[in-house]
Amino acid sequence: MTEQVVHERVVEGLGAAPGVGMGVAFVCESGRPRVPEYHLHPDEVAAEHRRLREAVLRARRQLSRLRAKTLQRAKDGADWMSEDVVYLLDAYLLMLKDSRLLRSANARIAVERLNAESAVQSEVTAICGSFRAMEDAYLASRADVIREVGNRVLAQLMHEPDTPLFAVPRGSVLIAEELTPAETAQLKPDDVLGIAAQMGGPQGHTAILARALGLPAVLGATGLLQSVRTGDPVLVDGDNGRILIHPSSASLEDYERRRGRQRQEERDLRRLAGQPAITRDGVTVSLRANVELPMEMDHVARSGAAGIGLLRTEFLFMNRATAPSESEQYEALRDLVERAAGECVTIRTLDLGGDKGAMPFVGQFGNSATSPLGVRGIRLSLAHIELLETQFRAILRASAHGPVRILLPMVTSVAEIRAARDVLARAARRLFRRGVDIPTTLPPLGPMIEVPGAALTADALALVSDFFAVGSNDLTMYTLAIDRSDERVAHLYDPLHPGVLRMIQFAAAAALRARIPVCACGEIAGDPVFAPLLLGLGFRELSMTASNIPRVKRRILDLDLLAAQRRVQMIMDETDPLRIRLLLDEFANQMA
Repeated sequence: MTEQVVHERVVEGLGAAPGVGMGVAFVCESGRPRVPEYHLHPDEVAAEHRRLREAVLRARRQLSRLRAKTLQRAKDGADWMSEDVVYLLDAYLLMLKDSRLLRSANARIAVERLNAESAVQSEVTAICGSFRAMEDAYLASRADVIREVGNRVLAQLMHEPDTPLFAVPRGSVLIAEELTPAETAQLKPDDVLGIAAQMGGPQGHTAILARALGLPAVLGATGLLQSVRTGDPVLVDGDNGRILIHPSSASLEDYERRRGRQRQEERDLRRLAGQPAITRDGVTVSLRANVELPMEMDHVARSGAAGIGLLRTEFLFMNRATAPSESEQYEALRDLVERAAGECVTIRTLDLGGDKGAMPFVGQFGNSATSPLGVRGIRLSLAHIELLETQFRAILRASAHGPVRILLPMVTSVAEIRAARDVLARAARRLFRRGVDIPTTLPPLGPMIEVPGAALTADALALVSDFFAVGSNDLTMYTLAIDRSDERVAHLYDPLHPGVLRMIQFAAAAALRARIPVCACGEIAGDPVFAPLLLGLGFRELSMTASNIPRVKRRILDLDLLAAQRRVQMIMDETDPLRIRLLLDEFANQMA
């Protein structure tokens, strides 16, 4: 009998979480049975309403059990992202309590006399279609939540078993058509060695969770399910966005070498946590952390971050129908400031556009509040002065417990900064009159430079600002007019585009001339390859995801600033992003 030779197959996708995972494929069959469609006799309508109501209750109980289990993991400290997942599950539970989905499904049963499965499916399709048609990436992403909730109700109506992800065998690479955030949250990192899916991308919440769980992930891998079966040996390369099925001996040897290097690198990086970031020629750089949720603070402390370069305050507005009071905001911010242990905390005022859980406020402020070009950021705050003043009072009170800076999002003009500063001064006067203990010197106030209009007028903005923070993600998006969550144009998103670099250069140069601090935020700050570029442009503060700090620090420790400045002069003369990347890579290799 002749043994069949199996050759390596490669499926290309999008690298969503770094690292390499090797294991046995576990294909999650997500094929849902066909939803039955039929019309009801008038006498059957009441019973169908009851059937839907009972299915919703079962789905709620199912999610509540998952929430309790996830919350316990958070309390046990087993996973710092668990509380983030709890917020997500809370959003699902809220939608199963009273939502357009359920109201409209019941209306279809009553008016169109559709059976419950068909009514739910029709409404999920309608809502997802309207969301996906919106230009705003955040609102479009809400379609995933609707579909997740709808599928859970359908599963209960059709008496399907719960998702099998709890039963993924140890040593598996999970293969699926699509993984929702809630499903990803169920995975046990000790059992699963990597994930790959046909749908999704690196900006989605599933990818964020995979990165948080430390699982190598490749998403958006078209044709994956046709190429792999349960039991196949699979290698997931999250660094390069590739899935190798039946990897060859050469690929396996390469994988083992990379795993060995990764383990050694992780050991080396842990030793850098307590070391300051100083270049070889003696220039100190502050490496700060971006913080989205309070529970990240322990992770921030372990990373060796020199304070918080960007604290997003949207978490204060998550999963609630009304804005938080001054006291609520103060208590939360004071806790964060105290946990920063004397390091500066840069608090950004409300920016709903970047939020994942403040959907109820869309109804209060309108869809424009989350649109990239709408009434968001400082525009929204100045349109609702009471909202801004309340937040300023909370920040001022928190500033009595440690150094704080105030960052204004989406600023485009001097007038906006002046108006915000007036509100800040009024908030301070009111606190003084109330006898509240706040510092006599108000916290520094500065804009987030994230739109071309702000970058090009940075000289004027610097005259009324105490510091700058350059938001490279949005600045790239607005400069190139590219929504990076849109897979049709995401490949054109490039922070090394000469237009983007010139915007960053303008902002940094304006800050240096005005002798005010300037901090680089966003992905460009967290990539070690970009560190020489940013330092050569004059940045001495970089703020990034805490997990990136050790790698960036190691790059800075090996860096000669004068050499970096000479390389930046060459880079800024270039017009080709590929050539710019090559110059950075060459420089990195020379320093290695």
